Amino acid sequence: MKDSVLIETFRYVRRSRSAMFGLFVICFFVFIAVAAPLIAPHNPLVQNLKINLQPGFWADKRTYFLGTDNFGRDILSRIIYGARISLTVGFIAVIIGVLLGMTAGVVAGFLGGWVDNVIMRIVDIMFSLPSILLAIVIVAILGRGLDKAMIAIGITYAPQIARIVRSQTIVVSNSEFIEAARAIGTPSLRIMVVHVLPNILSVLIVYGTLSIGSAILDAAALGFLGLGAQPPTPEWGAMLADGIHSITGGYWWVETFPGIAILLTVLGFNLLGDGLRDATDPRLRRKA
Repeated sequence: MKDSVLIETFRYVRRSRSAMFGLFVICFFVFIAVAAPLIAPHNPLVQNLKINLQPGFWADKRTYFLGTDNFGRDILSRIIYGARISLTVGFIAVIIGVLLGMTAGVVAGFLGGWVDNVIMRIVDIMFSLPSILLAIVIVAILGRGLDKAMIAIGITYAPQIARIVRSQTIVVSNSEFIEAARAIGTPSLRIMVVHVLPNILSVLIVYGTLSIGSAILDAAALGFLGLGAQPPTPEWGAMLADGIHSITGGYWWVETFPGIAILLTVLGFNLLGDGLRDATDPRLRRKA
């Protein structure tokens, strides 16, 4: 019996070293995010100015493995707790973007006509601004804060998803089984939900996975600008902003380790997303 698409995709991803490395990195950060209260050596919010900017293991300071920041807070503990915030922001922002973009793309691609023109013109207007600039404008309107940043990032991702979903919906809508459903009088809403959406889910999963890494990076950028997570929240972008002046004084660890955490997380999602894309696209699938 022929294996399901899900099983075939999993087998292909498992054969891809880069995708498996990306999955390992993601699982690692998810684990430390879930187990943060158990594995974090110190409270990430406690300040002690007597030990500020203390180096870590390279200077044989075992109490603070990665050193302390300019407020005397343990950097390792803040990175561990920051994984919770950064991953949550990435997932929720992408979910918001997928829901908005999926709805707009399916409606535009399936109904066509003036509905398609109106939705796509709105999408074109949103595309006229760079995504990070659009996110800054939205945060400026909604106000600062982590929840506002998630909404802003999600809205900026919606146009990209809408275009991809619209193109896939147009292809699926011209299929024979859709014509048959229309011929027997099936309501348009039921066709979109029951017949169209299941056939574009693979595209949404792949693009959503790739977008999570970018969303984490955008959240870090907003946090660095002071528009996302507010002090003393242990968010990786905000940690970079807090230590921007320390690096010029030779305290390189304050900026380096949060930056490495962002780099590895984004890399993990990108590698896994690339593997899923190759696995779900027959044109890109390599022979085993």
